[in-house]
This record gives sequence, structure tokens and C-alpha cells, in this order.
Amino acid sequence: MLRFKNDIPAENATLRHDIYGGDVYVTPPCDGSQRLVSYAKDMIRDILNVPDIRRAHLELDEDTFFTRIGTLRRTLYLDEDYHKLLSATLAENGFDPDRMAFDPLRLRVICPDGHLNKKAAPVYFPHRDTWYAHPQCLIVYWTPLDDLDEHETFAIYPEYFDREVPNDSEVFNYDDWIKDGPDLKIGWQKQDSGMTATYPRSAEGFAPGEDVGFSCPAAGQVFIAGAHYHATRPQNTRKIRFSLDARLVHLDDAAANIGAPNADNRSTGDILKDYIKIKAA
Repeated sequence: MLRFKNDIPAENATLRHDIYGGDVYVTPPCDGSQRLVSYAKDMIRDILNVPDIRRAHLELDEDTFFTRIGTLRRTLYLDEDYHKLLSATLAENGFDPDRMAFDPLRLRVICPDGHLNKKAAPVYFPHRDTWYAHPQCLIVYWTPLDDLDEHETFAIYPEYFDREVPNDSEVFNYDDWIKDGPDLKIGWQKQDSGMTATYPRSAEGFAPGEDVGFSCPAAGQVFIAGAHYHATRPQNTRKIRFSLDARLVHLDDAAANIGAPNADNRSTGDILKDYIKIKAA
């Protein structure tokens, strides 16, 4: 049974143990997450220059919208100031910055009826994040820029946390993924990436059964194992869903091979070598 928890334990080791066991933490905003969300929304407003950023798809043509959002994605992913702010946010939640490494912030943009766009198809593939050559101790940090109801977040398939899902994760090799630069890591820097790049997915026709969702306030924080089988929910709320996420690894757990169970991950390569490490001041 999937358990949602709302309070960060006093001991970070307890938090990590719970997440590796399949628990999902949905916690209130902290100072760091509120700053991340505030800065991101200010950047989006500045670059999109529309009255309502959640309805920007109605104001801008597809190419203009894609190009401007791509610029924001690159900044959030590469800028050292956002690396430091993410590290401080993790510290506020009990993670030791000296023992953590992360794959930086990604801006996620889910447009109404986006699942009907063939170029965006991989966004909606049910998957495990570990299928992208991350270690089994991967923890995903996720925060929305606006209050979201259950149907606006993402679906988790709890029955398959530690059960095999038929998939083609063996097609993913990290070195191949980055051979032409960081664009695929940053996400959606080229409009045709969704139709040309290799994205692991479950077997066609596989039906995972019941899914579980959750609601989350703006700047609320979700900590979930990267091994959870999950999927972005298609939505037609007429508003864009903006969120931020990052991938976290505790270096001691990685060295000791501690983490969530590996039911079916056959991806190859070592993405951890390119994670960001920031020493506490």
C-alpha cells in the first residue's frame, strides 16, 4: 500500500530509508522552495510577457512559446545560483550538502491537451526515472509553481514499485544521450526531440492497473523514489502546469549500493559522474 507522509523526519537517514521503501513525502512549502518558485515565476513572466502565464499557449504561437521556455530551462539547469539555492533548500529539509549530489533543476511545462501533440509523446510515457541510468538511491524532488489538484500532478502505480514492468530500458545509454551536448539532459531544447531521441518506455499494451495521485500547494515539496513507476497525467484544465524538479543522490548510499529495489532497470552508463556537488560554506 502506498503511504503518503507529510512531516520530514528529524533524521535524514529515516527520510531516505522511507523513500527507498516506497513512501512518498508531500510536505509543506519551506523558505527555499518558496524562493525557487518565486524566482521561476518571475523569470517566466519576464520572458513570456503575457497577462497570464498559465494561459500563454493562447497568446503565443507554438515556436515562440517553445523557444522562450527553452531559454528558461537552460538557465535553471545550468546557472550556479540556482544550484546553490537548490542545495540550500535541500539542507533546509535535512539533507547534508556535503554528502549530496544532484542533477539540477528542470522546468516542466505541461500544456492543456499536450498529450495530443506527437512531439510531446515521451512526456507522458509511464516510466521509472532510474531507467535513465540513475542509481537506485535516486530521490526525485518536485515542486509545483501553483496549487494543483490530484488530476493535475502525476500518477503513481504503487503495485509496480518493486515488481517488474516489461520495458526497453536497455536502449538507454547515458554516454549516447549526452554525446551531442546537454540539450537532452536539460529537456526539450529542440522541438523534434520527442520524435527522434531514445526514451525508455514500458511495453506497448502493458496495463499497470490502479494509479494513485495527490494534490499539492504551490511550493509544496514532493520527495519520491526515482524507482517508482509513474506518469504525467494528461490534462485539459485550459491552464499550463508549471513545476520544477531535480534528482538527488546521497553519496554514501550510492557507494554502499543502498536504495530502492531494482525490479527491471537495464539502462547503462554513469550519470552520477556529472551530478553537481556543492560543499557547504
